[in-house]
Amino acid sequence: MGTWILPQSDGTLYVDKRTEEAEDICRLLDGFARKLRTGGTLETYRIDRFSLWEAAARGLTSGDVLNVLERYAKLPPPEPLIRLIRESMENFGNILLLPAEGESDRFLLVSRKEGWLDKLVSHPRLEGQAKRTERGLLIPNRWRGEVKRICLELGAPALDRIGTEDGRPLSVRLATGNHFPGLREYQREAAEAFCDPRRCPSAGGVIVLPCGAGKTVTALAVMAKLGRETLILTPGSTSSKQWIREILQKTSLTEDEVGEYSSERKEIRPLTVTTYQMMTYRDRDGTFPHMSLFMKRDWGLIIYDEVHLLPAPVFRATSQIQGKRRLGLTATLVREDGREGDVFTLIGPRIMEASWKEMERDGWIAEAELNEVRVPMDASLRERYLKAGKREQFRLAAENPRKLEAVRKLLRKHEDDQVLIIGQYLDQLEHLSETLGIPVITGRTPRERREECYRLFREKAIKVLAVSRIANMAVDLPGAGVAIQVSGTFGSRQEEAQRLGRILRPVPGGRKARFYHLVSEDSVELDFAWKRQSWLRERGYDYRVTSVEECEER
Repeated sequence: MGTWILPQSDGTLYVDKRTEEAEDICRLLDGFARKLRTGGTLETYRIDRFSLWEAAARGLTSGDVLNVLERYAKLPPPEPLIRLIRESMENFGNILLLPAEGESDRFLLVSRKEGWLDKLVSHPRLEGQAKRTERGLLIPNRWRGEVKRICLELGAPALDRIGTEDGRPLSVRLATGNHFPGLREYQREAAEAFCDPRRCPSAGGVIVLPCGAGKTVTALAVMAKLGRETLILTPGSTSSKQWIREILQKTSLTEDEVGEYSSERKEIRPLTVTTYQMMTYRDRDGTFPHMSLFMKRDWGLIIYDEVHLLPAPVFRATSQIQGKRRLGLTATLVREDGREGDVFTLIGPRIMEASWKEMERDGWIAEAELNEVRVPMDASLRERYLKAGKREQFRLAAENPRKLEAVRKLLRKHEDDQVLIIGQYLDQLEHLSETLGIPVITGRTPRERREECYRLFREKAIKVLAVSRIANMAVDLPGAGVAIQVSGTFGSRQEEAQRLGRILRPVPGGRKARFYHLVSEDSVELDFAWKRQSWLRERGYDYRVTSVEECEER
């Protein structure tokens, strides 16, 4: 059988996995398309503007992409797809940001095609800021990020050649020993790609690795290669403390060199760790008093942990500091607000994205079994449900009291495992906690109590822990092997993936991670569940639709 790709007008590509060259073709497609779905006899990819722009940032041309499709496609690529490839890739880099000779506070914007300078000089957000010269437009440095956002909105992402500030030097060496056996090959490759100006030409980019695959260690490798003072932004205080613990265990840095900038401490040191919450805290007059932390030191690197959570005020600050190296880390570059474009523009393109299923196959993350467990509703609840509005219907279904018995049965099945019970609604979690006699952590839990529960769970002194969405991500609980999701935030794909990620840390000897998503039968929860699961399904994970009784029997 010959090798073929079947291209569609909307950018979807189907690859027949039964053909001899399928693996090589998929490797080529990984360079300019996103894998949407795997499994069965077909691999499904999608070409879109962002995947093409990322390919262009790495040096590929529209000719390179079309050559692959023309060589391996079963049918000629449709004209709309050809047009998308040519326009997207040929527009990337048409606009260049360059240093302006003799100017310390302005940069030069030039265009390789006519018309773009006129569009920019007359753009309402740039009114009065751009001065036309013979070579191009002179624009104040503080507008560097905003100009890049405008260019992306116009469909012509700018190529930033202004360069970055070196930042103050900081000697960072990776440690060796029990706490750190060394870098894995993919971690080394990701760090090298970020530090290579040919693969990361804008001095910023995003590394996408599954939960449990060692994103923090990858960032430490970047820090060691660059050797510059670093500011790290994290989703919360728990993750900040985990970063500090990892840094002190796995690098040569000492406590005197590592600072925590939080509500409790305001330490600004060569390596400083803070949270998005601190940076977005507003005074009564509406100002952000801690945003100045970006400029407190001559940082050579800024790391955005869980970059898919980057809040709008930090985006604005990020727009102002384009002269810094910028590293984004995430397991799922999915933003439910659709602002992936801002991440691409202000942090940088994806430099590396690892396949969850390939990492599972290679043993870097645990093999996972996913179950959608259908839970019936009692007649009285069903009657209330049918009379309710849609939003209330969702909450009634999510807090279905019969989920308690389902949780009880699953805990009996996994009495020898460490289990996380994860939910959205605090009343539901607290009722589970009281009824089952297990500790619960929510946003209302004092920090000391929260950290104590995490510690006891890590030490296996407690086997079951109920957590709200505060533990969706950036919480290191390596012993957890089972997750029971009793409720979630509507159809959030990001949340579903992050919650699965809580149990994917591999353990010596291996074990299968088990994820149970409890869904009320014949309710709106089914529709939201399908949307929540879509990102993971596209990456090769299957949900087994089952009942609690069937789960107990297996």
